[in-house]
Amino acid sequence: EVQLQASGGGKVQPGGSLRLSCAASGFTFDDYAIGWFRQAPGKEREGVSCISNSNGNTYYADSVKGRFTISKDNAKNTVYLQMNSLKPEDTAVYYCNVWVGGRFYWGQGTLVTVSS
Repeated sequence: EVQLQASGGGKVQPGGSLRLSCAASGFTFDDYAIGWFRQAPGKEREGVSCISNSNGNTYYADSVKGRFTISKDNAKNTVYLQMNSLKPEDTAVYYCNVWVGGRFYWGQGTLVTVSS
């Protein structure tokens, strides 16, 4: 069974940092790209970042480019999202996901609140 467990959210002041983790199981981790999405209150879910399976190529939304860094540890089946210089508009529930066997699987989400 494919499972994704997101963690690391919390409340932080503007300009602060958080590192999110997404622990994966139930599929061959090295073979699949993993993505991070977020959903702010009253808004649609949007893509934040993605890391490819083989060569580690990365993608970032323009809104987070230069502030967020995605990485993965194949030995731990975990993808990380390092978030620096956080802004109030980064407040959202963050989800990791993977496309396996013809469908998306989602983690349960972790809440990030950026507020003074």
